[in-house]
Amino acid sequence: MRSLIVCLIVGCAFLAKAQIITGADQTETYVPYLKGKRVALVVNQTSIIGKKASVDSLLSLGVKVVRIFGPEHGFRGNASNGAKVADAIDEKTGVQVLSLYGKRKKPLAEDLADIDLVVYDIQDVGARFYTYINTLHRVMESCAEHKKELMILDRPNPNGYLVDGPILEDDLHSGIGMHRIPIAHGMTIAEFAQMLNGEGWLENKRTCQLKIIKVANYSHDQPYELPVFPSPNLNSQQSILLYPSICWFEGTIISQGRGTYMPFTVLGAPALKGQYAFSFRPVSIPGMSETPLHQNQDCYGLDLRKVDLRSLRAKGQLNLQWILELYKAYPDKARFFDRSQSAQMGDFDKLAGNRNLRQQIIDGKSEAEIRQSWEPGLTTFRQLRKKYLLYPQ
Repeated sequence: MRSLIVCLIVGCAFLAKAQIITGADQTETYVPYLKGKRVALVVNQTSIIGKKASVDSLLSLGVKVVRIFGPEHGFRGNASNGAKVADAIDEKTGVQVLSLYGKRKKPLAEDLADIDLVVYDIQDVGARFYTYINTLHRVMESCAEHKKELMILDRPNPNGYLVDGPILEDDLHSGIGMHRIPIAHGMTIAEFAQMLNGEGWLENKRTCQLKIIKVANYSHDQPYELPVFPSPNLNSQQSILLYPSICWFEGTIISQGRGTYMPFTVLGAPALKGQYAFSFRPVSIPGMSETPLHQNQDCYGLDLRKVDLRSLRAKGQLNLQWILELYKAYPDKARFFDRSQSAQMGDFDKLAGNRNLRQQIIDGKSEAEIRQSWEPGLTTFRQLRKKYLLYPQ
């Protein structure tokens, strides 16, 4: 009988630990603070309370939502990668929606003049080239400049276990790399916000006043399956966990599956016919990829849809073998990184964050040699990161 009771206690403790509660779902903690204030929300389709959009829930709870700021992919999350998003009025609520992924990159003085507090609640995936951390940066700068408090409703990072990759070099600063961090930073949005403040990375080294609603029962090594996919081309748990190791293929002639319903889980190109049996065919898909690389052509390469995610997590590193293998297999190596072939190809150096990786791949360097070149920057960042963590590793 005693052993049964012990087992029940241990089992209950395990279940309690496993039950992650996002910041947004802890309405009893923060809604009283919002009452009586004029509130602006930085949200998209991932911003939910329970199964309901945060804006709808907060309005029903008596919060005065004056304005919504929408990031890349729009407030409803249905805009394609890189597509400019226009201002609008939300049809369901009548609330004004201002885009931060068009002419306006951050809230302007007039956008915040009638606002008492801004709430940021967007699901991130923990990669430097995923643009929501740039949105966070710019919103923090505006709040700091115009003396508005920013409340962050924190969410788990599905790649929170992963801290890996080269540190961004200063001369490669771009819209897909604004910060001196590795490709995978292993932080939640709230932790990253603390780093932006603490390291003086905001404009003129301003500090944004933060109020953080932490995730309950979360640690960085816990698997977390997103209840809502964060963007049109990250539409599966597999793609979200593979993304940090695959996005740099956007700077190559290799398709990452844009133009299919399985993006970021397949890799291939027409020129690899005869070397790989697996193939896929990118086509125009409105709202996902209208003009994908290798449109209407059969691409041959790797099917990563069944890669064991537990093994991926256990290794705790970006996968370098896929890009080393496909470069080696590609017949016309001079064209592998050549952006002149397609407007759909990005800048590999900016995606990688340094100018060495491309040349190291061309030179046939080993994975061990490449990883060694990321030091001591990566180790230094891991130490720096510890200062800002809100959750155990």
